[in-house]
Amino acid sequence: MKAQIPAEGIFKHREWGDSVMYGVPCECTDPTHQHNVWIEADETGVTVTTYTQQKTKWWEFNRFKIIWTLLTKGYVEYEASIIMSEQQALNYSETLKKAVANVKKFKDSNQS
Repeated sequence: MKAQIPAEGIFKHREWGDSVMYGVPCECTDPTHQHNVWIEADETGVTVTTYTQQKTKWWEFNRFKIIWTLLTKGYVEYEASIIMSEQQALNYSETLKKAVANVKKFKDSNQS
């Protein structure tokens, strides 16, 4: 199995030369499980940031327990996961490698 171009399951949202943003939807098709990836190059090097947007479903949890946890700990923990097919995972890794190389090359060419 080889990485695809264009890559199935990897969507480029924006590109600014020294940074690029991708969206990776979950195989479960729930849009709230989308995994977002930023690859950026700056003076300190290349960084990769991944995140998902979390939402609280207050009506599904014990509100008093959540409020108590928030008051005593200062935060409430949530977990997010993404399910990728084998092809999508391969495309994800190849896209990440290429994006890191591209933003680094762009940064290096603009410093000369």
